[in-house]
Amino acid sequence: MDNGRGLLDLMIARIPGLSCKERIKLLKKFDREADLAVCSKEDIGEIAARPLKAWDPDGLRFQAEEDLLSITRTGMGYASWPEPEYPPLLRELYDPPALVFYRGVLPDPGKPLAAVVGTRRPSSGAAIQAFDLGRDLARAGIPVVSGLALGIDAFSHRGNLEGGAPTVAVLGSGLDRVYPASNRGLARRIVEEGGALLSEYPPGTRPARWNFPARNRIIAGLARAVIIVEAPEKSGALITANFALELGRELYVASAGLASPLGAGTRALAEDGAGIVSGIEAIARDWGLEAGPEIADAVPDIGSGLASSLARSLNLNCEDGYGR
Repeated sequence: MDNGRGLLDLMIARIPGLSCKERIKLLKKFDREADLAVCSKEDIGEIAARPLKAWDPDGLRFQAEEDLLSITRTGMGYASWPEPEYPPLLRELYDPPALVFYRGVLPDPGKPLAAVVGTRRPSSGAAIQAFDLGRDLARAGIPVVSGLALGIDAFSHRGNLEGGAPTVAVLGSGLDRVYPASNRGLARRIVEEGGALLSEYPPGTRPARWNFPARNRIIAGLARAVIIVEAPEKSGALITANFALELGRELYVASAGLASPLGAGTRALAEDGAGIVSGIEAIARDWGLEAGPEIADAVPDIGSGLASSLARSLNLNCEDGYGR
């Protein structure tokens, strides 16, 4: 990508107050940063189809140059809406991100992903099942996409890595602000082992409460199926489930969440018709895959490392209350 196009994309990402759809309109309209910079506030408002609150092209260019330096320095990449590298499944969203920032390797559009999500404070049975699901999905050749949060998300990522799949983590912050801090080691491992960290937020963006529900639409969008392992009544994982239904994705709940006191949301989904899984056999069958005897006969073995991680996860408090 030439420098002019790169600056254009990053400037559009930084215009305050625009929706994703409005940013995409600008990405489609302009090919060069210079063409955007000579526009007036009224010009931009006309393209966006509503008045613009603020317009400072010089300030936007300065910020875009800073972002470009940060992206280069930290080994990030990004794909904007007009580019062929942009994940095609995200185009199905009602409000797809205008830009997707990433570290690692973008998921192969020809290989389906499964989302595995749930509460940040899971029961021990649900945590183990999340790990097992992630591992067995990997053995069937299916990468997991989740949100890198404490609890179910982290265990599903770890299981997927254990099985050798390039797991994908979608963040509710800039990629240089991995949250929670306790999962930064996991984030590094994801990148090192061929997976990806994704975010719609530019470098330097701190985690904020409203970022996480938005993040969940990307998780559902990237997946062919969504598995809710364990979710309380008002869990953010239920937002992911709603996005999955809106997008026509397959929706499952895990058996461990049904039996748990923390699984009121999981049980409600099952009562509404979500499929119930204890392993991946049903998913493999629905997708025409061979689960293999090593999956069907697998015996849970969390080992000392996972047991220690489980203990830490169940006792950690998410001090800012972000995520699920």
